[in-house]
Amino acid sequence: MATCETPVLGRVVRVTCECAPNIACIKYWGKRDSDLILPLNSSLSVTLGSSALRTTTTVELCASNVRDRFWLNGLEQDVAANARLMHCLAAIRKLSNAPHKEWKMYIMSVNNFPTRAGLASSASGFACLVACMAHALEVTADVSGIARLGSGSACRSMFGGFVEWRRGADPSGVDSIAHQLFNDTHWPELEILILVVNEGEKAVGSTPGMQASVKTSALLQQRVASIPQKIEALKLAIAARDFGTFAEITMKDSNQMHAVCLDTYPPLFYMNDTSRTIVDIVSQLNVAVGKLIAAYTFDAGPNAVVFCLREHIHLVVRLFLRCFPPGTSDRETFFLSDVYSMSDFSQSVGSGLADLTRFPKQGALSRIIHARVGTGPRVKSEQE
Repeated sequence: MATCETPVLGRVVRVTCECAPNIACIKYWGKRDSDLILPLNSSLSVTLGSSALRTTTTVELCASNVRDRFWLNGLEQDVAANARLMHCLAAIRKLSNAPHKEWKMYIMSVNNFPTRAGLASSASGFACLVACMAHALEVTADVSGIARLGSGSACRSMFGGFVEWRRGADPSGVDSIAHQLFNDTHWPELEILILVVNEGEKAVGSTPGMQASVKTSALLQQRVASIPQKIEALKLAIAARDFGTFAEITMKDSNQMHAVCLDTYPPLFYMNDTSRTIVDIVSQLNVAVGKLIAAYTFDAGPNAVVFCLREHIHLVVRLFLRCFPPGTSDRETFFLSDVYSMSDFSQSVGSGLADLTRFPKQGALSRIIHARVGTGPRVKSEQE
């Protein structure tokens, strides 16, 4: 990776940001305009804390740079071949009144989690990029619509807490933007687990998958018609911190999105056998306890996100550790958390849940990542 050469009068503009992905509880699946990335339906998500999964991006500008350059995870990418990146660059420069807005940018972006594996790396990546560029070019306006041009779900990562991406109605996309419903402190008891089933790239990416669903799925329009009512119900559940309703709506929407994927022709198989085992474990846990204490959701990939409340986190993690024990060589890195350690979950799950752990699948998960609700993009200080 390069740095600015021979900056004019020693002036270099350099900004570094951190940003986390978001997890959609009501999912976006299908576009009505692929160029502007305008969705068929509104969506609602939870932004993660950046200590768990994060993109770190540095934007560096100086007058001597002759062209925009971009590195992802240490490898230089072809900027001219990345239409979405070019759209974001042009849109931010158009909004800026900074005297250096036409200086060429060096952009260096690193994910601390797998890219293109169904873990929303494009959401954190483009949100971090747009936040960084906006700060470097002194843009103070809402830029969630610009992040949308990079990756639809990126607009939701421009805010922390609980975020709605409004479908909008204007053909230009001016009203298809994200806004924060509740900040990161609204529901402090909410815990999040990312169960990583496969860190490899998906066989079918989200964009071609959505295009196929729009063309071939008869179920898609039925799903789209049901979304407004579900979003309003989910907003009420989050406002009231009603986990039972939150869990039911979240799981049903995940199921429905993957039903659309199966209804697509040829069908899209994003979930695998381990994914379906996770669904079964969560379902049986809720039945055994007698209420909804855990909720699963799957984006376009096999990896699961499980929500629960803090009062149940130990039981839920113990259950997954016993159903999916780590290999002997993976034990130290299998469970990642800033708050808990593996030793916190050494107790048994209790006799009432013992049947769920009778057939452990060692090695089926590569790791479990613990997170909480986060704050959205953060500009790092020069000392960090």
